[in-house]
Amino acid sequence: MTIKLKLELASGQSLQGAPLELLADGKPIARGVVDKEGWVAFAVVPGKAELAVRVDHSILPR
Repeated sequence: MTIKLKLELASGQSLQGAPLELLADGKPIARGVVDKEGWVAFAVVPGKAELAVRVDHSILPR
């Protein structure tokens, strides 16, 4: 199964190349990288869990 997300920052800045993790119940289960259009895809096994996405904030401009 694939989960696709589109990321858009309110500032209009791009997250292209940003490494992301998909968390299930707080534990990393997949990794992905944001493409030039802002999309990221995670390959996962279907199941039941609370999902969240984590980005390394150190890559964002200050």
